[in-house]
Amino acid sequence: MDFEAARAKMVENQIRTTDVTSHSVLRAFYTVPREAFVPAEAKSLAYVDTDIEVAPGRYLMEASPLAKLLQLATIIKDDVVLEVGTGTGYATAILSQLADSVVSVESDEALAAQATQTLSSLGCDNVAIVAGELEKGYASEAPFDLIFINGAVEEVPTALLDQVRDGGRLIAVVGYGNAAQAKMFVREQGVISESAYFNASVKPLPGFRKMREFVF
Repeated sequence: MDFEAARAKMVENQIRTTDVTSHSVLRAFYTVPREAFVPAEAKSLAYVDTDIEVAPGRYLMEASPLAKLLQLATIIKDDVVLEVGTGTGYATAILSQLADSVVSVESDEALAAQATQTLSSLGCDNVAIVAGELEKGYASEAPFDLIFINGAVEEVPTALLDQVRDGGRLIAVVGYGNAAQAKMFVREQGVISESAYFNASVKPLPGFRKMREFVF
């Protein structure tokens, strides 16, 4: 299979056609080999416009919504980024092309080890993968210019919002299914505000369910 040709078709037919115009984002998707981040038996599906299961309950996000989310993030070369949910490291590799440095938290140790090896083999030397609970982020390295949650969540925990630098932002898909929305949370003078931008149906990350309230 000609992966380079498939990658170009992905960018032209899946990403550009969904209003992604950022040159830096498009260049990153042209550059990073998506096939390196999927299981061997699924490599022929690497550039299909769908989410790809990479471990039980964990998915490589479809390219189009991922590109739209990263364009929304307006990442610049000086940004220090926290990614929540490394998976196999594909979004991490894209982020490494866009930002100064990336810390990525992964709760599955096997996925973290796999991502570390793949990213190292591709020369992504501005990335650090750490094992930890996704909803807790990585407070020891906070604050961050950008936090990117790599999957849908039911709510964004305060613990993550607390790790956003003043003037920084957090990008997340909040909700599940077709009604889920891409949101940006911005911290300005210590106050968090949120805005919704577009619907985005992506696979959920584990560990982000709302606490259920008892009703008497």
